[in-house]
Amino acid sequence: MAQAGGGEVVPDFAIERRCEGLVCGIDEAGRGPLAGPVVAAAVILDPRRFPKSLREGLDDSKVLTIEQREACYRTLSRCADRGTVRIGIGAASVAEIDRINILRAALLAMARAMAGLGVLPDMALVDGNVAPELDCRVRTVVTGDALSFSIAAASVIAKVTRDRIMRTLAPRYPSYGWGTNVGYATPEHGEAIRRFGVTPHHRRSFAPVRLAIAGQEILPLFADPEPGLLEAQPL
Repeated sequence: MAQAGGGEVVPDFAIERRCEGLVCGIDEAGRGPLAGPVVAAAVILDPRRFPKSLREGLDDSKVLTIEQREACYRTLSRCADRGTVRIGIGAASVAEIDRINILRAALLAMARAMAGLGVLPDMALVDGNVAPELDCRVRTVVTGDALSFSIAAASVIAKVTRDRIMRTLAPRYPSYGWGTNVGYATPEHGEAIRRFGVTPHHRRSFAPVRLAIAGQEILPLFADPEPGLLEAQPL
């Protein structure tokens, strides 16, 4: 953990250096939206070949602007093409979210992301306080995306990937505002659910969607930024 000039905490490789062997960071995006999948990413970085632009600009995806996230995503992708970064991406569908609950689905997406790395790390640093079942040692790190470069990289890959999925769906469902709210609860999204009902991409296990299907008055919807912590829920 390092501090920027203004005193705010920024990621570094301190946690990774305390781990033995190959380390990956894992994070998810899309736990809170009313629509769309939950997406996770697993990322292995090489501190010896870590670009200056990422060292200076990579952070928790939630504190970056869209432009900053996209820039970090492009740099990480180029590094992956050159073999200096490994990236795995996994997702759990809306059907899986509704069947097994959002926590289990997020953990499933994390396991799929690590499987997509193509190599088994010795240690997985997982953002939050709930560990997925993985074939390696796991350490959970609360607010890890603000502390560890590996987790921050995973947060950016997961967030950008999921946002792109929702923006691809947006033209098919123009009334719901997914091009901007990417499935999160906003007044525009809530009004569309009230007027037009739910789509196949809505999470029917989430209260506002469930109430809308039942024809009941749905809860007021406000902009809801994605939580940074995977809170414990009953398994």
